[in-house]
Amino acid sequence: MTVNELGRVGPKTPVTGNRAVASSQHTVVTETMLDTMRAGGNAVDAAIAGCLVQAVVQQDMTNHTGTVTALVYDAESGQVAELNSMGTIIPGLAPFAPVPAGKGFYAQVPGSPRAVVPGFMPGMKALYERFATQPWEKLCAPAVRWAEEGHIVTSFEHLVIAQTVDFFLFTESGRKHFTPGGHLPQAGDRWASAELAETMRNLAAEGPDYFLAGKWAQDFVARGNELGWPVKLEHLTAIAPRWSSGHRWEHKGNTVVQQSAPERQGIYCQIVLGILEELDVPSIGHWSDNAESLYYLAHALRRAAHETGLLNDPLVFEDPTEALTAKELIKGFAAILRNAKAKIDLTEHVKLTRGVPAMAASGAAKQPAGSCELAIVDERGNWVQMMNTLQSGGIPGEVVGGIPMVGSHWMNGLDSPFEGWVTGGGRMRSTLSNTMVLRDGKPWLSLGSPGNVHCTVPQVLSNILDFGMDPYSADDAPRCLPYQPDHTISVEARLAPGVSEGLAKLGVLTNPLPEYDYHMGTYQTAWREKDGTLSACTGPRREGRANGY
Repeated sequence: MTVNELGRVGPKTPVTGNRAVASSQHTVVTETMLDTMRAGGNAVDAAIAGCLVQAVVQQDMTNHTGTVTALVYDAESGQVAELNSMGTIIPGLAPFAPVPAGKGFYAQVPGSPRAVVPGFMPGMKALYERFATQPWEKLCAPAVRWAEEGHIVTSFEHLVIAQTVDFFLFTESGRKHFTPGGHLPQAGDRWASAELAETMRNLAAEGPDYFLAGKWAQDFVARGNELGWPVKLEHLTAIAPRWSSGHRWEHKGNTVVQQSAPERQGIYCQIVLGILEELDVPSIGHWSDNAESLYYLAHALRRAAHETGLLNDPLVFEDPTEALTAKELIKGFAAILRNAKAKIDLTEHVKLTRGVPAMAASGAAKQPAGSCELAIVDERGNWVQMMNTLQSGGIPGEVVGGIPMVGSHWMNGLDSPFEGWVTGGGRMRSTLSNTMVLRDGKPWLSLGSPGNVHCTVPQVLSNILDFGMDPYSADDAPRCLPYQPDHTISVEARLAPGVSEGLAKLGVLTNPLPEYDYHMGTYQTAWREKDGTLSACTGPRREGRANGY
């Protein structure tokens, strides 16, 4: 496979009229999933094979020790199942920040990366045991092949690794893995790893338990112990992946299914779209063209983020889901926004105190970059929307058996995207993007993305369900971050003329992000038209490819 065959950053064309479709951030992953289905596998088989190979060819975004979540529609039963296999905090085993000798890179302070028990392979095992149809070794074969042969490094992959590799340069294993010969793999290089290939061969032969109790698990525990983390082999399977039916809510004749508590995304989206509906934002105009709509959207995103800070694992805390999504509460939020707007022109205030909008993307470097989303539909009607990510698992900065790890940026706090509780033994909280939309009990749309998913999922979902955009246009449209306490809205710099001036009248300064900011994610989307036509796409902000047969 040449560089020209890889999915590039930039505009892309949806695929349509197919019996089966797949979408991912990498051509190798998409073709692996389609090949798996062509060979008789179902959508879950394809998802497993795709995730395993993705953690080989996209180590800038994912690895085999992070998190796996999924929504699976089983055509035979007509039911949607939600899987949560995030990295886990085990009671009595506190998250641990290793300090490499003489480096002092990892400090035991809030926000520093912590070693936690991986969630990736337990999730693979749970999916395989419940839904898969093909031999495990067969599903591992592409990961073995690409680890042995190596993959072509893309310019985007090199960009992201160059921005993040310092994290791994404080460990001997990290330097050996990411700078073979002393240098980062360059765009166009073929990057292989004999150590990773050996791990993938053993995984194929021994199954998921190779990472849970086998030689890799034993090496992982040994390295953790050497660094001072008292992890034991039994900790790796102490808290099993969790299955549920997902968080469900109704919107304009659709049933939206998303990750349930302690995940925040479903409730977050329900609050945002509920506020926009109460304010009748679709009739005002799209936020890329209308200052009032953008003002309301950014405030709704901020409100939802604030309220869902009270959400934690229902096995440890009381569950506020019903209260947070009560129609009267959401109606009240909308009324507050409607009545809190400036009623005089504040443009002069903005000019005197803030100046004009800066044309630099001042906040982009602080935004998240990692994670991989997959959308798959097979010809039997099985449907998978799935995420795998490098976050929330393993020992920060270490590479064991060719598997790089970043751990979890675990911290306690209402505004923290990750929150876990050591003594409770519950799941960590995050905000993940798996979304499936049903009509008459069957999915017609699924979507998800890496990046700022907490605030971008509701925007893409609203574009489709409220503004009637097709899925690719919904992904392509400009996106913003939540309203900031300093009365700033950071937004991709593709607003219609007059929108920034209209916000200034409301006392708001716009901070333009790049026109297409890759930190804002690229969606992997699949959908079925009313005539039964099956389609898929991936967005323009990152690499990726959608395809079908």
